[in-house]
Amino acid sequence: MRLRTLASLLVIPLAILLFAQWPLREWVQAYTRQANDMAQLIFAVYVALAVYAASRNGTHISLEVKKTTGESQASWRIYLQWLCVVPWTFWMMWSWYGDVLRSVLGLERFPDSNLPAYFIIKISLLLMLLLLATHYTRRAWRALRGQP
Repeated sequence: MRLRTLASLLVIPLAILLFAQWPLREWVQAYTRQANDMAQLIFAVYVALAVYAASRNGTHISLEVKKTTGESQASWRIYLQWLCVVPWTFWMMWSWYGDVLRSVLGLERFPDSNLPAYFIIKISLLLMLLLLATHYTRRAWRALRGQP
């Protein structure tokens, strides 16, 4: 629940930063790139948490199987979701690991504004992948043990 609350609170600074771009551009005539870059950063973290929350709540796009009364059908669906999601997350983590590590170690900056926070967007990708892999593995493990 805390993760959802945190993610929902990220919408407030995101909206403020996106709105602030217009007055900054028109009246101040400066800092629009910084506002946009910070909004991108917040949006990346928000999306990483939102995809995980949607998957956890069963509202994310997923494999739909006709509802049956059998327990094996529900387990089959969970195993198939695990088979689709978890190998993909591990492949993505493996293929992006070097790029993310270089970005973090170099404190990669946004190209236009030179703010040293671009690496957080790349960390958000790994966060999302890790949360998804953990969620689907826990679901499959519970199904394997016969727990709801």
